[in-house]
Amino acid sequence: MYKIVPFHASISSTGSGQDVATALQRVVDQEVSGGCVFVQIQELTTFIAGDAGCLGIGAKPGTTSSMSVVVFKKK
Repeated sequence: MYKIVPFHASISSTGSGQDVATALQRVVDQEVSGGCVFVQIQELTTFIAGDAGCLGIGAKPGTTSSMSVVVFKKK
């Protein structure tokens, strides 16, 4: 079995790639301590449907959204 965990790292304007790596390491360490094995990090893109509004008034177009997930395999 696999376990999928969402991952979103927010860093300040003075942050660095090391800050993102540290945040990811915390997620991996937490899941590994719970008996899982890290497999990969993957980016997912999905389409979010728009809204037709009322007779076109207030209509909103669809958009795409991306997010990262971390994949683990349960031991």
